[in-house]
This record gives sequence, C-alpha cells and structure tokens, in this order.
Amino acid sequence: MPPRIPHPEPGTPDIRGPMRYLWWLVRCQPWRVLRGSLFGTAWMTGLAVRPYLISRAVDDGLRAGDNRALALWVAAIVVAGVALSWLGIMRHRTMTFIREDAKARSAAVVLRQLSRVGAVLPRRAAAGEVATIGGTDIDRAAQVMTMTGPGVGAVVAYLVVAVVLWSISPLLALCVLVGVPSVVLVVAPLLRRLERAESVYRQQQGELTARSGDIVAGLRVLAGVGGRGLFARRYAARSRDLLVEGYRVGAVNSWIDAATVAVPGLFLAAVVWLSARMAVTGDISVGELVAVYGYVATLVVPVWFLLEGGHQLIRGRVAARRIVALLAVEPDDVGGPHDTPARARAATVPGSRQPAHPATPVPAPGGPAGPALAPAGPASPVPAPAGPVPAPDGPADLHDRSSGLTVRAGHLTAVAAADPADALALADRLGRYAVSDATWGGVPLTAVDLDQVRARILVADHDAHLFAGTLREVLRGARPGDDRERITAALHAASAEDVVEALPDGLDTPLDTRARSLSGGQRQRVRLARALLAEPEVLILVEPTSAVDAHTEARIAERLRRARAGRTTVVLTTSPLLLGRADEVAHLVAGRVAATGTHADLLDRDPGYRRLVARGDADAEQALR
Repeated sequence: MPPRIPHPEPGTPDIRGPMRYLWWLVRCQPWRVLRGSLFGTAWMTGLAVRPYLISRAVDDGLRAGDNRALALWVAAIVVAGVALSWLGIMRHRTMTFIREDAKARSAAVVLRQLSRVGAVLPRRAAAGEVATIGGTDIDRAAQVMTMTGPGVGAVVAYLVVAVVLWSISPLLALCVLVGVPSVVLVVAPLLRRLERAESVYRQQQGELTARSGDIVAGLRVLAGVGGRGLFARRYAARSRDLLVEGYRVGAVNSWIDAATVAVPGLFLAAVVWLSARMAVTGDISVGELVAVYGYVATLVVPVWFLLEGGHQLIRGRVAARRIVALLAVEPDDVGGPHDTPARARAATVPGSRQPAHPATPVPAPGGPAGPALAPAGPASPVPAPAGPVPAPDGPADLHDRSSGLTVRAGHLTAVAAADPADALALADRLGRYAVSDATWGGVPLTAVDLDQVRARILVADHDAHLFAGTLREVLRGARPGDDRERITAALHAASAEDVVEALPDGLDTPLDTRARSLSGGQRQRVRLARALLAEPEVLILVEPTSAVDAHTEARIAERLRRARAGRTTVVLTTSPLLLGRADEVAHLVAGRVAATGTHADLLDRDPGYRRLVARGDADAEQALR
C-alpha cells in the first residue's frame, strides 16, 4: 500500500524526555506499527520453519529411503521459502513507511517550533546546532522505529526457538535461554560507552557547524580585514578536536559491530558442538542435529537484530535528547494571555522578526498627547486585561516606558544610542519581541492582538535574512502580483536602482540564500527596499545605512523622509545624515532618553550627543559645532 502522507498538523510531541519522545513517534502510527510487528514476528518465526522441514526430509526421506516423502518435504521447503520472501518484503516496506513517517513528523514539529520561537532562537541555540538536528538527529531518531518490527519479532522468535529446542533437548533449550541474554549483557557496556561518546561528539559537531556558517557568512569581511587566515586556523584546530572525538565514537562503534557478528557466532559454535556430542551419544537423531543447527543459525538473525536495535536505540536516544532540547525552547513572554500558540506562530513579512509567545501586559503612561519624557524609575505592573484590547483605529503614538521615549504618530523619529545594545532592546520592545511595558495609543502594546501588531508594526534589522529567489521575489515576499511601480518606488527610496542595473537579468536575476553575490551595501539597500515595500503603519529601522557610503546615505536620508511622509517611522542610528532629516531626535544614554529635540538643537546643547554623532573624531565634532 502507498505510504500515508502525514497530516499537516503533526500533533503535540511528548518532550518530557528522549524516550517519551520516541514513544510518541510510535503512538502516532499505531496500526502501521502493529502491522510491522506482525510481519516482523511472522518473518522471524518463519525462519525456524525451514530447519524443521529439512530435518523431516532427512529423517523421513533420505534415511528411510522414501522418495515420495522426500519430494513432499522438498516442496514444503520451497513453499516456505516463497512465503518467507513475501513476509520479508512486506516487513521491509512497512518499516520503511514507519521510519519515513517518523522522520517527516519530527521535521514538521521542529519546523513548527522554529517558526514559533522566531527571534528568540538565535539567543537560545546556534545555527549549527539547529542544522545538525535537522540534518542528522531527525534521521537517527527515526531509525529507532525499526525496533517496533524486527525488534518485537526477534524476541518472539527467540522464545519460539527455545520452545522447539525444549522438545528436542531441555539442555539445548536451557543453553539458548541463558546464552542469548548473556550475549546482550556482553555488549551492553559498549552501548553505554557509545552513548557518552556520541553525546559529546554531537555537541562538538553542532558547535563546529555553527562556526563554519559564521565564517562563510562573513568571508568577505574577514578577507577585507585580513582575518581569514586567523579564523581558518581556529576552524582547523576545532576540526582536529572533533576528529579526535570522532575517532573515539568510531572505535566504540567498531567494537560493537565486531561483537554483533562475533558473539552470536561463538554462541552458535558452542550450541552446535554440544548438539553434535549429543548426536554421537545417540541422544538426538541426525535429522534433529541438522534441525538444531538450523534453529541456532536462524537464532543468529534475531540476536543480531536485538544488538543492532540496541545500537540504534542508544544513537536515537542521543538524537532525541537534542530534538527535545530544541522543542523545549520557549519564546519570550511578550504577549497577552489571550494569545494562542497558533496565533503566535503566524508568519510576518519576510526578513522581519518572527512573532513570539504571549506575556502579561503592563500599562504605561503617556498616550497620544503624553510627554516626550516619562518619569524615571521602574515600571509598575498591573493586572492584565481580561481579554484582548482593540488596536488603535488609526495611527497612534508609541510610548516606551522603560526608556521614556514617545514616538509621535506620522513623524520620523530618530534615536541615537550611546550603546547599540540599548537601541536593539528598544526596537524589540516597540516591536513586541521582548517583555515590554510599551503602549500604543494609550493601551498596553502586549494586550493588543498579536496579529494586528505584526500587520501594522514592522521591525527591519540591517542584517535581516534574505531568502533565495529572484530579486523580484525577495522584494515582494509572499505578496502576489507584479507591483512593478511599487517595487521601482521602493528601490528608488532605498537608492538601490544601481543594484538592479548591475544584475544580468535585473529583477528576474536569481539570488542565492542571503544574497551572497551582492556586496554588503547592496544587501542592506535591498533589505531597506523590502521593508519600504511592505508599507507598514509603523516602520522601525535598525541602522539601515551602516554599510553604505556617505553619498548614498545622503540620498537615502532624503528619499526615506519623502517615502514615509505622513507615516510613523523610527530610525535607530548615529548617522548625522539620517539624524538631520528626522522630525525629532532622542538621545539614549544607559537605556533612558537623556534629551530630545531636533538634530541641530541637540548638537548645540548636548555635548554627549555631539560626541556620539561625531563618532570620536575631534575635527568632526568641531565642524558640527
């Protein structure tokens, strides 16, 4: 039968532990697992049928000289072989479906989790860690599902062989009943050692993958500052450390692989030797000797499956532990109690920050007509509203109580922060990506429905991700339609027309992920054009011109003001060219607004602001005076 396509909603995984997560994968497809167990058991047990048929052919046919009986038993052996072939095919097909379903389900829940935590993820897990989980750990966790078929069948076959041998010789049956658990006990210490070595190796592999991604992403910058060799040597050193750890894992794996073959072979030799001695003394017949050999040889298969299953279980548990750790990451509490996980997982404009989980809203003073500076001091939380608060009907002021900043609706507000981290924290609060006491139109921002916040407020980082696709698709995102005029206007406002002209096919030129074929300044202008094309009611730009030259920056400053005329725009920057075009500038010191006014006013009366925008250049500071 064709494989069942997993439901778009994979379900809620059990993340209380790695084994619980693996058991959840089993419970998600109970009937298929049952079918696999039945096929696996029938196939494993059927392997013991042929030795019995061969023994009957020897005793009833060859030794008795009965050609008719011999022909009948030979025909029965052929039929058994065909039946076993069919059972083996069905077992393999079913187990493949089970593994693929588990793999697809794990990939779906991991992807859903990545979308849910959004902007929080880089602070909780390295990119390399996520890459190794998606590339290797999901597959290893799915391999454990093999135990649900052949694993169950191996246990049943072991018991069946023991019962059959008991009818021939209780001593041989006792050897089997004691010998197989002894084989497992011999290999168990190696499996525990493998788990420890595998855990260390997988962690170091994730860290090295993250480092390699960082180096590739910043290769041009490293080459420009002469740091490529230094980082290459560091990467090589870490690679050697990982290689040593890999040798440790490989050594343990080699011992396990050797034991998986050698130990069952020694067990087989011991039982055959004992049965041969019994045949010599007349305790069993020649046909029974052949049958015992067949039974024990058949038993090697389920013993091998048990040992291999234990090996896969150890590796799968290490992988599942890493998957569970990722699934346990919780986004920051930035919403209200009314927000649901499904709503929190809603996508935003490509390249903007992803939504986060809800939190308890905190009101703040200063509504649409509130002061530009709020009284210093910590915010005082109050009980959250019982339900969602409607968003403002139209443009409204944003107020951040933590810093004392008020962003006037319809104005271009610039924020110059002495510490870049304070500027990023402010953007997170105004965009509702962090715990916040900000207000929007006088109501707590965290109490407004998250979908409305995402639809009307956009935070555009200067290094936001650029997805692969044509330049037109990168700019337009998921919005349908050509919109050539709007794209052209956004490119003009971002002073990015030359980017299009330099590409061989213009807007239809394909770009790889992160648009690495473009320079840093070109990528930054593409990001700015994409943010402008989204036309949000409130646009928060984080250092939108940090990678462009002064002439381009001057054009962007002028065109940005015209493009966003009448709409609320916040620019976090220390560029005098952008600050000079703002309606109001706020000087942020230690996370608080120290002064507000126009760029010229602050240059005259705020020495700290003057030093900040002069960027430590004494001549520039004197010129600004």
